[in-house]
Amino acid sequence: MTLCAVSAGVASTLRIVQNYDVFLDFALYNPKEKFAHSQSRYHMKHPLYAVQLSVIRRRDLKPKTSAFAIPNENNEAEIGSFHGVADDHCVICSENDENFKNSDVEVFATDSCSEEDPSQSVENVRNQGSLLDKLKAVHLHVLASEQWNTSRLKLCHRQYLESATNLIHYLSLKCLDVEQLKEDLSSIGLLNLETINSYVLAGLTSVIEILEDLKSTSLKTEENTDSGISAQKRLYQHKFGNFTILAMRKKLFSNKELLLGSLRDNRTTHIMVTIGQEATESETLITDLLKAGTSIIRINCAHGNPSVWSDIIRRVKRSSQMLETPCRILMDLAGPKLRTEKLKPGPCVGKISPKKNASGNVIFPAQVWLSHKGAGPPPAHLSPDAILSIDDQNFLGKIKVGDNLTFKDARGKKRMLKISRQFHVFSGIGFVAECTRTAYVQSGTELYIKGKKRIFAVGQVVDVPAAESFVRLRVGDLLIISRDSSCEHNESPGTSGAHRVTCSSGYLFDSVKSGDPIAFDDGKIWGVIKGASISEIVVSITHAGPRGTKLGSEKSINIPESNIWFEGLTSKDLMDLDFVASHADMVGISFVRDVRDIVVLRQELEKRKLQNLGIVLKIETKSGFEKLPLMLLEAMKSSNPLGVMIARGDLAVECGWERLADIQDEILSICGAAHVPVIWATQVLESLVKSGVPTRAEITDAANGKRASCVMLNKGQNIVEAVSTLDTILHIKTTKMKADLKPLLLSSHLF
Repeated sequence: MTLCAVSAGVASTLRIVQNYDVFLDFALYNPKEKFAHSQSRYHMKHPLYAVQLSVIRRRDLKPKTSAFAIPNENNEAEIGSFHGVADDHCVICSENDENFKNSDVEVFATDSCSEEDPSQSVENVRNQGSLLDKLKAVHLHVLASEQWNTSRLKLCHRQYLESATNLIHYLSLKCLDVEQLKEDLSSIGLLNLETINSYVLAGLTSVIEILEDLKSTSLKTEENTDSGISAQKRLYQHKFGNFTILAMRKKLFSNKELLLGSLRDNRTTHIMVTIGQEATESETLITDLLKAGTSIIRINCAHGNPSVWSDIIRRVKRSSQMLETPCRILMDLAGPKLRTEKLKPGPCVGKISPKKNASGNVIFPAQVWLSHKGAGPPPAHLSPDAILSIDDQNFLGKIKVGDNLTFKDARGKKRMLKISRQFHVFSGIGFVAECTRTAYVQSGTELYIKGKKRIFAVGQVVDVPAAESFVRLRVGDLLIISRDSSCEHNESPGTSGAHRVTCSSGYLFDSVKSGDPIAFDDGKIWGVIKGASISEIVVSITHAGPRGTKLGSEKSINIPESNIWFEGLTSKDLMDLDFVASHADMVGISFVRDVRDIVVLRQELEKRKLQNLGIVLKIETKSGFEKLPLMLLEAMKSSNPLGVMIARGDLAVECGWERLADIQDEILSICGAAHVPVIWATQVLESLVKSGVPTRAEITDAANGKRASCVMLNKGQNIVEAVSTLDTILHIKTTKMKADLKPLLLSSHLF
């Protein structure tokens, strides 16, 4: 009998069991969740917390029962059992088993049962084990995992059957400690197990066939050769049909296109842009975005209302038809996210500030854009420091380049604007003016055209937006989070010595306790909860910027160590879902945590008969990451196009900054195995979007976005430029630099 050696020893030390064979029932992905369990003797990478063991005395080899459990629709364990000793067993001992700490075990697998002395079998493994045997053992285990999960796979929609099966294959492979096997394969240049996620079975089969061919050519007798080839065909018949490498790659591509749509000009990665109400105030923004390379527009239902969303969608569809450029729409449901409530609006005053040096001298005047209130934003290539809307078109018609406009600011200070340039805009004209002194302009401020002898026409500034309200928090400050907005104030701390913000969600107040860490605005501010009641939470700020950090309206709140229970879809989500169903191509589901959230979602979609609406699962919590395979399998029970968004903002806060890179890679691997497209999101080219200049790290991060199916940018002042830059990064045709090497000609006279 040939025994198949399997490498071991990464997570725990395996020992020989002198008197017992231990058959282990383990969870393919997450033992705590009792995911697809299987009977195996392979070593697990992580300690096992919920395992069922059955023991057989070697001296009599009497089989016992090995238990298994698979969650039902309610995610509760359904217990089953295997009676007797089935084929393809492996001997293993978990490090959690106190009885085996002082024994030595060799991990091995067989493709048939034998009554041969196990101790002799272990010796045979040492002497006869080979790379081919190891791969066969892994191959058999992958096939067995599919068989063990047949009932689960039967529930998947036929559109996702092959993808779900490959996901099971991937998870079963991830359960094994194959580090040494990876090194062995790499040393002979045959296969990198990290690259076969989307076609696990076909990848393993291909390399086994190569090794089988090499082995059969070394055989001297025709009989042995024919026998080997025949056995090979029987063993790997699973390769044919829908599980070839080509078929798996086509499935990945078709799932991507089904959700995100097709790309033009041989592009490979979609660009998604988040926009809000600012898109309704510009006649050119959406058109410019589509021209720059945007193929998907995202609307966040946490902001705005159906009226604003309808206007945005109308503009998107009009621009898409005009440019003959396809553009899909994703609408994110707000979900049960904890946020600060809106703060009281500040004064409607705009500040004009020229640039000064360290001595306080003006080195560059402030650039001010002047136009009629309905003219829209300035041209895309301009970046003014302030924008002023004028109520009278006739007044603007009298302005000429070189004119001086005088006014008194909100403090009564006399100031002047010098007209430097004129532009034709969508509905009229606009001007760029320069201001050399700091000024505060409010609605109602009167502008005068100053002549040589007298002051001419008068124009009035209108629609100055309210200043953004915020509280500035420093290390050591106290912050009170209140349920009641009537207690809110935005000024400096009063007699209580504490700032106040409001959060109306009862989840927050019901779940926290003293000592819990708390984060605000995607981790820009951190604190520790000092006290909590049903109406207020007192927080001591432990991390903020050197000069303090602003905390404004509708900023995120995270309690990473609290077990906050959320409902899957809120009442607002259900109302918004009706709008999304009739206006958008995809719906984003925020803060999914476990299978129950997906079950509720499927029920709501089936109730509305929305079989074609795309679903994007936003992974932004630790629970959502850990249960991603289960949630994917649950979502695959429906025919809806399926995708995953890596929401790195909340995910980093919930799981820890230092783990984000590994978690991101693991999500990409899991989704690759499931043939599910991934959206790479949060802070992509953020400095470029906000300031116009990217950081070097941002460029590298954006380039890594090629690994995903789509990269998302958030809104900002320089969003059009950022889209153009991202499009270049993602789709640039790189050519390898080649050194100019010339032959070294040695003249004979040198010798």
